[in-house]
Amino acid sequence: MRPRFNPRLINGPFEDPGLFIPFLFENQAILFDLGDNQALTSRDILKISHVFVSHTHMDHFIGFDRILRLALGREKNLHLFGPRNFLKNVEGKLAAYSWNLVENYQYRLRLHLTEIHRDYLLTRAYRCQNEFMPADKAEKHPFKDILIDTPAFRISAAVLDHGIPCLGLAIKEHFHVNINKDALNALELQTGPWLNDFKQALYSGTHPASEFEVKLSSGPIRPFPLGELANQIAMVTPGQKISYIADVAYSPANAEKIISLAKDSDHIFIEAAFLDAQRNLAAEKHHLTARQAGEIAARCGARQFTIFHFSPRYLGQEDLLYQEAAEAYALTR
Repeated sequence: MRPRFNPRLINGPFEDPGLFIPFLFENQAILFDLGDNQALTSRDILKISHVFVSHTHMDHFIGFDRILRLALGREKNLHLFGPRNFLKNVEGKLAAYSWNLVENYQYRLRLHLTEIHRDYLLTRAYRCQNEFMPADKAEKHPFKDILIDTPAFRISAAVLDHGIPCLGLAIKEHFHVNINKDALNALELQTGPWLNDFKQALYSGTHPASEFEVKLSSGPIRPFPLGELANQIAMVTPGQKISYIADVAYSPANAEKIISLAKDSDHIFIEAAFLDAQRNLAAEKHHLTARQAGEIAARCGARQFTIFHFSPRYLGQEDLLYQEAAEAYALTR
């Protein structure tokens, strides 16, 4: 079974955090955290439709300028999410530049910002042709845990404590559709863009009796009842879940929120800045130790976990962090 999401950390464990999640066979990706992103190609960056910033410490936010620069002059809607004061932080970035020439751009970039609080959201739009000056006041909306809910996937967030509010994030596919290529061949069906349309029809809950047209290998177009076609060529399995936890203090309240957010993850990416021998220092700096990260991953029921965001004091000793986290995960399961 090929997964829909293909997450990868942008940088090494001692460098700026960031998780790039492209969608298989689609020109779309999302990004968790916005640190140094030079390791991503321009093509990767331009696939990104949604960016989720855990908090605006420099190592999680300095990559904003590169994404903005690549998106300028393009017809694009870019959605950005962040914690308390996020609107002010982005407005400060935008205010640092002069925008007198943007009126000459043929294609217009639009930024859609969402600031996440514990029980409400603030949203505001910024248009390139208006020199990124917002035309309206921020709108307030209720919030519990879900930020985006599409027919195919859902993105959730939890507001955690890092001395300041910091977001934990999770993306969950509602269900996964795999295509049986032998069944395609038996029906003389070619692979192609229609398969994405077919999957979207299933994700959106289109009635099984609805007619779905497919071009046959021999040339003509053949209509199928959607449900009949799905029964012949599709294998529907539980959806994939990816979670991301960066920069968080170890506390019962934080652990409870992380476990609720990341429960049953296929893969959790979780920070582990220090060894447990330095847990007092970790507590002072509002970070996790490798042991705490491994324990939390196990308590989430995560099938796989990856630790990252190591303190530079462990350069050349990263194996100790991996070993401590793996042992804690195995003992806690």
